[in-house]
Amino acid sequence: MEIHALLYEGAVCDDPKSAALCRSLLQHESALWTFVHQEGVDPTNNSAERALRPVVLWRKGSFGTQSRAGSDFVERMLTVVASLRQQQRHVLQYVTATCQAALHNQSPPSLLTVSESAPSVNLKKAA
Repeated sequence: MEIHALLYEGAVCDDPKSAALCRSLLQHESALWTFVHQEGVDPTNNSAERALRPVVLWRKGSFGTQSRAGSDFVERMLTVVASLRQQQRHVLQYVTATCQAALHNQSPPSLLTVSESAPSVNLKKAA
């Protein structure tokens, strides 16, 4: 019996939790099989788990932040670090260039790769 038929059968079974799960899976069935039909889509979330691991370890070791501003800073820096590492770019060079640009009232370097580059946006507030 194929999975669709089993889910359909489970959606009308007597156990309310099982039936609800099967109905939910049927609603998202096409998305569940994307990895079969779309080349390059990983069937697991291992890459996402690996990307989050350093963040979890940092949070556990540092006990997080004490303010909204601190949380915002950490969120942004961890995004920058993860993005640059995925692109195999040097984090310290990027952060240094970003700080130098801010000191000279210039646009920051792009976090996008060359193929994704869009026009640079100056994020400074108008004076």
